[in-house]
Amino acid sequence: MAAFEYVALDPSGKERRGVVEGDSQRQARQCLRDLGLSPLEVKPAAESSKGNKAQSFKLGRSLNRLERVLITRQLATLSKASLPLEEALFAIAQQADRQAVNALVMGIRSKVLEGYSLAASLGEFPQSFSPLYRSTVASGEQSGHLDHVLENLADYLERQYESSRNVEMALVYPVTLLVLAVVIVAALMVYVVPDMVEVIENTGQKLPVMTSVLISLSSFLASWWWAVLLLISALVVLCRQLLHQPDIRERVDRQLLNLPLVKRITRSANAARYANTLSILGGSGVPLVEGMTIAQEVVSNTHLKRRLSYATQRVSEGSSLRSALETVGYFPPMLLHMVASGEASGELNTMLDRVAIHQQNEVERVVATIVSLFQPAMLILMGGVVFFIVLAVLLPILNMNQAI
Repeated sequence: MAAFEYVALDPSGKERRGVVEGDSQRQARQCLRDLGLSPLEVKPAAESSKGNKAQSFKLGRSLNRLERVLITRQLATLSKASLPLEEALFAIAQQADRQAVNALVMGIRSKVLEGYSLAASLGEFPQSFSPLYRSTVASGEQSGHLDHVLENLADYLERQYESSRNVEMALVYPVTLLVLAVVIVAALMVYVVPDMVEVIENTGQKLPVMTSVLISLSSFLASWWWAVLLLISALVVLCRQLLHQPDIRERVDRQLLNLPLVKRITRSANAARYANTLSILGGSGVPLVEGMTIAQEVVSNTHLKRRLSYATQRVSEGSSLRSALETVGYFPPMLLHMVASGEASGELNTMLDRVAIHQQNEVERVVATIVSLFQPAMLILMGGVVFFIVLAVLLPILNMNQAI
């Protein structure tokens, strides 16, 4: 039985949206009529395109991080309570706040009812469920411990969500401060300074260099502010297009791994992501080589990803994980030591989990330090700009007083 999204009118003429189950669109329409609704549109909740890949969701249709965490945690809890999978999915769909989430979960449920595995059903929605997610679920189904695997996966997703949210929250204040500084200075240059400068120019005296520079800048911004915004937008688009070129992107990513301060954040963040992914996959029963192949895909740095593919090949040829990761050249020594210890003791997954947590904490600590330094730096910079404007305006006035 498939799931269908519908748009219908109730007896009062009010539009209603939802999900209904049926063997076909015709049956789904009849079910709606039996409920007293007049169907306007009925379509499958999961529409497949060529290559058995789901079509891209419309804007706002894919899961965000928090929704993915909640669905995984709910599914883990219900599975642990021995609730049948289709009933657990139905309960999760009924609790969804967004219609798109309800449709997605019901689409997964319809595939499960057709006899597909949960991992294969999740494959209908690749934008919402990554290869890591699907591989982990598949290993849980194969081992017969889906509830434990889902619980571990939920813990992993929650840690990832909390880490990302902590970094985002730390950046809110400095970004807000930067935007306000730009807006205030721009308003002064475009609206306030020209009126004050006009009074000074009417005196007919020779203007100081600082005042002349301020007048030129103010006139330029007042006349060409749209061109400045257009130029900045064009540069942003150009940079994004260039970064989509594989060769350019890899060269940039290689530089990020070697720049002072930036390399510390980049290396630690990617190491934490890789170790965390490899830990959750290993703990779910995924073979090491397959886990490394999946884990390298979650690494954001393309140069590091290419180096990791060589490390995966070495492990497949019989090398130890520690020796293979050492050839990558960008992982912190602590990670390599913990991996070696884990291989020797048989607790590799535990060690990977611990080092991932340590590396993530290191990233958050460095980011917090940079943010704490950025705030006074922004205040000093903004104060310096305002001081320059005030001084440029006051100097001609002081010169007039001396002349008198």
